[in-house]
Amino acid sequence: MALSAKQEQLLKELRRCKGELSGQDLHARLRRGNSPMGLATVYRHLRQLQQQGLVRCRHLPSGEALYAPAERDEHHLTCVDCGSTETLEICPVHDVQLSAQSLRGFRPLFHTLEFFGLCDACQQRQHGATEAVAHSSAAAGLPAGCCDDHADAAS
Repeated sequence: MALSAKQEQLLKELRRCKGELSGQDLHARLRRGNSPMGLATVYRHLRQLQQQGLVRCRHLPSGEALYAPAERDEHHLTCVDCGSTETLEICPVHDVQLSAQSLRGFRPLFHTLEFFGLCDACQQRQHGATEAVAHSSAAAGLPAGCCDDHADAAS
């Protein structure tokens, strides 16, 4: 299927950017250029490009959608606390072949893989907060991790 001029423009801008872009970021970039388009038009064409398998979309824990060309086989580690994202160096499912029987007529266009968890900094921060709670509970004569209701009663 032939692409419209606006779809070509969006795809070109996505390919120019090394990372992923939100629809709003893409809209802002286009507004600075020679051929701006409305935000609703950007999202409509992104959806059409996604349906053609040319653009992939992933959603952050915040709900924000990020777009990139589908040919970029990038996958991510995303922290559910601070929202930081790191790109995986390899795609562990790149060579997985799904049987026609398991696909049941479904035609895959692209795939995304994302692991959600806690980054090192958030783990350290949470570990420090856990130690502080345990220390204050012990000082109040309560078992470590005891709820705030008991801690308030002991003060």
